[in-house]
Amino acid sequence: MKVQVMDCTFCNIVSMKEPAVFHHKESDFVVFENNLNWLPVQLLVTPTTHMTQSELWASGSLLTKMANHANEMGKRKCPNGYRILSNFGDHGMQSQQHAHIHVIGGKKLGLYVDRKKRIYPPF
Repeated sequence: MKVQVMDCTFCNIVSMKEPAVFHHKESDFVVFENNLNWLPVQLLVTPTTHMTQSELWASGSLLTKMANHANEMGKRKCPNGYRILSNFGDHGMQSQQHAHIHVIGGKKLGLYVDRKKRIYPPF
């Protein structure tokens, strides 16, 4: 049984209650475009069941399957390089409680943090 949370944006996207541009769908995860549009490629690899980041990262086979697909999407969409990442908690800048993996790229990404502790880019 799939667990969905009514006020969760990603649960609503997975259940087609909110729009998204999907790049891949499987029974246990989907890939859709991040609507923030900060970079040319911003994909979200998201489990179809609501879970936390920590639960996803402890899931074993689901995480492996999602990570492998994220890597394939990165190679296909960003042949010059890409980043795969996850944010955990407020200090890690996690904005959605539904677990997800980011695939970002399409241009030179630069450093995460410079010597003066400014964060690049602003996500």
